[in-house]
Amino acid sequence: METNPLRNSLNEDMLKHVFVHNLNRLYFGKCYINAHINNLINKASFKALKLGLQEFSDDLKKQITRMHEIYKLLDEAPSDENCNPLKSIVRDNFCLDDQQDLPIITDTDITLYIQMLEHINITACNMLKRLAILLNYDKVGQLLVECCDESADNAHLFQLITAEYIG
Repeated sequence: METNPLRNSLNEDMLKHVFVHNLNRLYFGKCYINAHINNLINKASFKALKLGLQEFSDDLKKQITRMHEIYKLLDEAPSDENCNPLKSIVRDNFCLDDQQDLPIITDTDITLYIQMLEHINITACNMLKRLAILLNYDKVGQLLVECCDESADNAHLFQLITAEYIG
């Protein structure tokens, strides 16, 4: 495998900057979802989906707490500067303000978007874990593993809910 010449030119400060930049995007995306999760729960019509969203909400709170710990370990504070991409994805995909004639449309939209967001979270966590290894952030890496595992579990949960709902 060819060595990336850019990797050799990145110093620890630049890597930390990249890490914090991407951590901020992930963090504020989760905070945005957390602020709007009750609306999603209220819009859902399928009982298993409501329960899944409540479990997802509980996991979001745990992940946000872990991310606070990561910021503390890095002696950094969350900054929402340049965090629009993930918040925009969340905002755009949860455009559920229009009442649908069929509740199944709203329910399947919610399950689709939650799964999509969890896969974005998994990808972001994997990149952050790689950066944590480069920066020797062992404790941070473990916290990211826990966040990533929860996101993977939630993506699977919503696949199961979809299968139960539509067969």
